[in-house]
Amino acid sequence: MELEAIPGVGSKTAAALSELDDPERALETGDVAELASAPGITEGRAAAIARGAVRRRHDDPGGFLATDRAKEIYRDALGLLKARTVTSYGEKRLETLYPSGVASRVEEAREFTESALERTPDPEVLDALADVEPLSPPRDVSVRDRCLATTDAERYSEAKEAMPELSVEVVEDARDLADLARGYSTVVALDEEFAGVAVEGDVRVEPDALDRPAEVVPERVLAFYAANRECLQAAARVHRAADIDPPLDLDALEETLARVDSEGTVVGDEELDRLSRAVDDLDAAVSTAESVANDALREAIEEQDVTVEGSDLLSLVEQGAGVDSLLSRELSDEYAAAVEQAREELIDSLDLDTGEAEVARRAFPEEPTFPVERDEEVVSRLRDDLQAAKDRRAASRKRELAADLADRREDAEKLVRTALELDVELAVERFAEDFDCVMPEFVGDDAAESSDSGFEIVGGRSPLLDVEFAAVEPVDYDVSGVALLSGVNSGGKTSTLDLVALVAILAHMGLPVPAESVRIERFGELHYHAKTQGTLDAGAFESTLREFAGLATGGRSSGGGSASRADGSGGADRLVLVDELESITEPGASAKIIAGILEELRGRDVTGVFVSHLAAEIREMADYDVPVDGIEAKGLENGELVVNRSPVKNHLARSTPELIVEKLAGDSDGEFYDRLLEKF
Repeated sequence: MELEAIPGVGSKTAAALSELDDPERALETGDVAELASAPGITEGRAAAIARGAVRRRHDDPGGFLATDRAKEIYRDALGLLKARTVTSYGEKRLETLYPSGVASRVEEAREFTESALERTPDPEVLDALADVEPLSPPRDVSVRDRCLATTDAERYSEAKEAMPELSVEVVEDARDLADLARGYSTVVALDEEFAGVAVEGDVRVEPDALDRPAEVVPERVLAFYAANRECLQAAARVHRAADIDPPLDLDALEETLARVDSEGTVVGDEELDRLSRAVDDLDAAVSTAESVANDALREAIEEQDVTVEGSDLLSLVEQGAGVDSLLSRELSDEYAAAVEQAREELIDSLDLDTGEAEVARRAFPEEPTFPVERDEEVVSRLRDDLQAAKDRRAASRKRELAADLADRREDAEKLVRTALELDVELAVERFAEDFDCVMPEFVGDDAAESSDSGFEIVGGRSPLLDVEFAAVEPVDYDVSGVALLSGVNSGGKTSTLDLVALVAILAHMGLPVPAESVRIERFGELHYHAKTQGTLDAGAFESTLREFAGLATGGRSSGGGSASRADGSGGADRLVLVDELESITEPGASAKIIAGILEELRGRDVTGVFVSHLAAEIREMADYDVPVDGIEAKGLENGELVVNRSPVKNHLARSTPELIVEKLAGDSDGEFYDRLLEKF
């Protein structure tokens, strides 16, 4: 894939994306988390890049949302979906869904949606998803207990690049290897010439070591799992709770993960734990053993009745003998017993094995002395032996663990991706369930069908209204061609436009829509002009007219796109929604301008709804019989309008003032209100 061919991807971004392990897969699947792991790419930017990749794949020119108000409705709809995700990934991944006029893109999204609607948002699944997040890159690993050795400068450079976690040393001969072995627990010689050379220490001749990184540097493998341990465990719980077939054995994965902690240290190995405790507790254990020996010897001395003849004492003094000689002569058995207690105390407290115990016994000398003291040289030897055994055991277990995990990384990544994608699917399903949605039916793609198909909404309810969704009154509305929508103030005209826009956007995103049923034409653009606050200045007014001129002549709108229809006819039907266009200029000119615009749009590839309080005046000004629909108020109750929210076809709705005058005329015997009513 040529990265710079993706809309919005320049040379710098392409270079950053190329550093990913598999940028094509990330772009193909819309993996926002993976794209965001590229240098300098934020999650928001990653979502935009993923959308660009989708557009390129479907040859989508973009620009479906042709106006600011259309974009606002899209953002509101997206917000409703995002609110139903559990993970931050799900929020960003939803941003790769966008409305399109290209049939292949919409159908691809619909396939995803139909799969999502089969999901069940079980609370246990949602709870497990809370701990799933995109996989983190492992921390940098530095291994100090082993090194690589070679005589070749080129091999040295290759080793430095292949295994940056290890020190790489240049040696000339076996003597150099022996020197290295004194400073490292393990030395891996990369040259065949060292085979058979006897060197004290753990020196291995492995010419193919660079081809086996998991064995030589198991920390590299473990670092990935350590960094993502909790996430992988959560993803496993998601698969179990959602009853999804996992890409690997979950029991085996969890069992293996239980053997490595968040620092990449092997845990759960009894022998390694024993050696670690022995190393950590050695000094304290030796001190305790000394105390045991001295307490026992002191007690023996205190209980012993020792008589020394004068000639013997004189002889001892002349020989320079001290208390040690007395101990040796008079208390040798008691000293031996005390030292034996010290040895057993040291061996038992550190849980030493036979070989280690043999060294530990020499920590307390046979020759009597008081107080009893350790042999520091022997204790140091014991410490080195225990540390070496611990390092060997840890290295061995790391290699075993890394061997178990090395080949599972790809499947582990898939495990997490599947869980994260499930969050996206469940958000769509929850959206559909919360707002009683159905999948819309697209019409008009077939050449046998009328191209002037528009839309038909049955039982539509907008979740964008500032009321509880359950309290929203359903709306039925259908339009073919361009129609005027009349109605009383606060009767729901703008809400109806919002509903139509929302349905169109969701349908073209390939998502379910909040209605009992929807049939809709495949549009190339959505133009939604919200009601302006006050009269526009001359420049803004001119700009608005230019946009409508573009719609009338079939050209591309500013910033908009034009998508060919699926049947190859090249049509680029637009959905145009306009809320009280009369507010852009003086009331006297508004009806004329709107009538002229409707005349120009007539017969074009446009489906439109123009909300206006000047419907009667516009119809009089137009050179054809403009369809007028009306949101009819049934009357007033306690000063409040009672409205039928579904527009009535071919009906000019009465205005609020007319309803008020009618009510007053009915409540009064005077002719004043009757005469006012006649004016309507």
